[in-house]
Amino acid sequence: MSSTRKTPDPRRWKALSILALADFVVILDATIVNIALPSIGHALHASNGSLAWVVNAYVLAFGGLLLLGGRLADLFGRRRMFIGGLALFGSASLAGGLSSSIDMLIGFRALQGVGAAMLAPAARAMVSTLFAEGKERSKALGVWAAVAGSGAVVGLILGGALTSGLGWQWVLFVNVPVVALAGALAPRLIDESRAHTADRFIDVRGATLVTGGLLAALYAVINAPSAGWASAQTVGLLSTSVALLGAFVLVEWRVKSPLVDLRMFRLENVRAANVTMALMAAAMVGMFFILTLYQQQVLGYSAIQSGLSQVPLAVVLMGLAGAAGPLVARFGVRPALTVGLTLFAGGIAWLAQITTHGGYLATVLGPSLLIGAGLALAFVALTDASARDVDEDHQGTAGGLITMTQQIGGAIGLAVVTAVATSHVHGIAVSPSSLTSGFRSALLVSAGIAAAAIVAAVAALPRAARQRTNTVAAVPAT
Repeated sequence: MSSTRKTPDPRRWKALSILALADFVVILDATIVNIALPSIGHALHASNGSLAWVVNAYVLAFGGLLLLGGRLADLFGRRRMFIGGLALFGSASLAGGLSSSIDMLIGFRALQGVGAAMLAPAARAMVSTLFAEGKERSKALGVWAAVAGSGAVVGLILGGALTSGLGWQWVLFVNVPVVALAGALAPRLIDESRAHTADRFIDVRGATLVTGGLLAALYAVINAPSAGWASAQTVGLLSTSVALLGAFVLVEWRVKSPLVDLRMFRLENVRAANVTMALMAAAMVGMFFILTLYQQQVLGYSAIQSGLSQVPLAVVLMGLAGAAGPLVARFGVRPALTVGLTLFAGGIAWLAQITTHGGYLATVLGPSLLIGAGLALAFVALTDASARDVDEDHQGTAGGLITMTQQIGGAIGLAVVTAVATSHVHGIAVSPSSLTSGFRSALLVSAGIAAAAIVAAVAALPRAARQRTNTVAAVPAT
């Protein structure tokens, strides 16, 4: 049973626009810096190895701290955590743009990740608490996905435009007015909410174990393509991650107030949504990365041309995500997600037919439109499923969990497709045909991962007749 709903807040749709915009900037920041990396390297005299950490520092801090951020939001106030995260994220963005060395920039990117881990699960939780489960929440999540889900694609477009027009610093400066606006409006549009408990105990052991385990896993997969999957570094880090996460599970079963209530995984929707999201994110991040390389290294696109080529995909994604909410509410999560993932996997498989002398209209546009439509349906359905049957006290944790699985899935997908693509490249002089062959293989792997997401969704999600289950709150306390 879900928690009793109050009279709907008349400001909830205005609040949604602020929450979605803030999450859009968080997702945007994972990709907007990528296109600016060559300019950053030239300006700050940085090596390629150092430049990789401009991206990795953000991903590691963001992904590693999401569960802690979600639980703190539940315990101490979601609006408070949201505003605090905005302040840290905006300050780190401003300082990062003013950096005079690559080490300073990497440090401020890590602080951006900390801010993102504070605000993202809090924002997701507030969407779920502002809107009652059912048609209205599905509609709200459609708007959420339309804005936030397009962040990664828009980051590629905006990164090229800002770097070419104003300089690399503006890929960071652009965040400042957005988060300032969101922070100023949040107290006026959103009431404070938190878990209904007097126990504010923070599970420090659990937080330390899960953060250490996630950081070890992310670091391992991010560096696996260069260090080698069978290297002592990769195997050692992954073994450490397994040990830490195993210890985390043991602690969570025994501690009085756990960081993550493991009974949440008894909920079919939550369990299926997180597994499917990890697979979909792996396919999506890998696909975007390979597509960008193909366009720039084989077709000869500039950075801004490569970014602008994603506009049709972004338009379809944003346009259809708004309509996807009512479709999910009408037909159910399982059918909508299956259709969305099928379109997504089919689009990647189509894209895998790229050739050395391919053109945008013949090779890229059609698959991009199919991929955008599939992602629109899938994002809304997964976001809906990840919060279904979870009571209000655990919405911050649920938000942190689904965002964390998206980040981890994306990191693993990127590492896997990079390894596949580079396995076709031998020697210093690389021909366009060998590059294209590697990119085709990598895209086929991404399509296979997307197909695995379909299987997971069909096998694990309950049918419409069983969509309503008990909430975490209804499970007897241990």
